[in-house]
Amino acid sequence: MLRVDNLAKKLGDFEISNVSFDVGEGDYFALLGASGVGKSILLEALAGIMPPDSGHLFLDEKEITYEKIQKRRLVLVHQNQSLFPHLTVRQNIAYGLKCLGRTREVMRGKIGQLAEAVAIEGLLDRYPPTLSGGEAQRVALARSLAIEPRCLLLDEPLSALDNHSRHELRALLREVNRQGYTIIHVTHDFEETISLANRIAVMEKGSIAQVGSPQEIFHHPKSEFVAQFIGIKNFFHGRLNGTECAEKATLRTGNFTTGDLNLLVYTDQPPGLGHVCIGSDEIVISTGKPSSSARNIFAGVIKDISNTRSGIEVIVDIGREVAVVITPESLVSMGLSYGDRVWIEFKATAVKFFPK
Repeated sequence: MLRVDNLAKKLGDFEISNVSFDVGEGDYFALLGASGVGKSILLEALAGIMPPDSGHLFLDEKEITYEKIQKRRLVLVHQNQSLFPHLTVRQNIAYGLKCLGRTREVMRGKIGQLAEAVAIEGLLDRYPPTLSGGEAQRVALARSLAIEPRCLLLDEPLSALDNHSRHELRALLREVNRQGYTIIHVTHDFEETISLANRIAVMEKGSIAQVGSPQEIFHHPKSEFVAQFIGIKNFFHGRLNGTECAEKATLRTGNFTTGDLNLLVYTDQPPGLGHVCIGSDEIVISTGKPSSSARNIFAGVIKDISNTRSGIEVIVDIGREVAVVITPESLVSMGLSYGDRVWIEFKATAVKFFPK
């Protein structure tokens, strides 16, 4: 449906370059990246607000790189909503319909339909300055949907909302997407991304670092930046050495060396340089030497203990620092504290190898 081909734009000392990706009909596509990475610039280039210096943009196989904003049918919803403060909610929604030349009767029906869809029926005669952040975002969404866009471009739509409003708006955006609307959503929040998107593009320094499904991005990060951005702490560069036959049909047992540390890994990749990542929740910590069947068992010293959203993170130095996530109950029952000598273990299948 939407194809971005090698788009580039330079603004002063900053630029986005070599940006390419495809968005399918009905996709919920997230542009994920840290602040200042170029996400909003890219979104404005897609909307036609800021024409690119080079590259091409296609909608339904038709090039729209320099098409006028009004003819693109790619509607941008800003973080600050950009509602007309002197117009009522009803008049804000009607604005685009008037530009399309719709009759009063058609506008009345459409406004009522959209107000019900985004749950703002009781706000139609209010003015934007009297609305909460969540209410204003619903109005901005209704105003954008009124002109029946081919694709909605959302610029950090939930970042300024409280937790309750954010939860409600996520549910609303999922419903809008289920109704068939294609959405491109700019955000820096990975949790927000995985709760909404079926496809993700991770941006780094003005370029696309990786594109894929949430599962592909999380389980198969292609770079250290992507791994760290989505919260994977255990990411190590090194070399996969000779492999030997394993019981599993297409997998072989390999020895991965990173510094002085050797890890056993199951992989279908040939020997060579690359990196591995290990999920913090796939590692077991204990105060005594394990007697399990896990292929990777190491002794280490606790370097740090901290609270995280997913539990208690324990950093263990085994020659490389490894992050382990446990429950608060496990922390108490084992009596773990800084400087303790402990053991960690994880299966060879938990070590994901990616060639360089």
